[in-house]
Amino acid sequence: MSRNRFVVAVDIGAPPEKVFSVLCDVERWPEWTPTMTSVQRLDNGPFGVGSCAQVRQPRLRPAVWKVTDLEDGRNFTWVTRARGLHMKAGHAVERRGAGCRVELSFEISGLLAPVVSLFYGAMIGKYVTTESQKLKQRCESAPA
Repeated sequence: MSRNRFVVAVDIGAPPEKVFSVLCDVERWPEWTPTMTSVQRLDNGPFGVGSCAQVRQPRLRPAVWKVTDLEDGRNFTWVTRARGLHMKAGHAVERRGAGCRVELSFEISGLLAPVVSLFYGAMIGKYVTTESQKLKQRCESAPA
């Protein structure tokens, strides 16, 4: 099985609790990052393991992402599948003084991973980088 991973870390001058709250409010992502056209939760209740959302992004097919792991205030991981592909996105927040460091990761595996990485790798890398920078802007400028 082939794997391809993109990771971006960014220091954010905001409390980790605030940053994690922004990350978990997935339906509002399109407000702060141009890499998301729409995010619609497909379930009710608090965001947690088992939560699903349909994500629409520019130049990509809509996908349903499901949360597989969540450690409140620290990280969450969600996954989606398509024929020949398994994609996993991680969102980790670590306290650093009065602020925090956020690591966003995106991993592609499966039979078609090499092809997808060849054609979409640069765009995926750009999206993850843009999301980290826009998250920083959102959390450092928005009121607590």
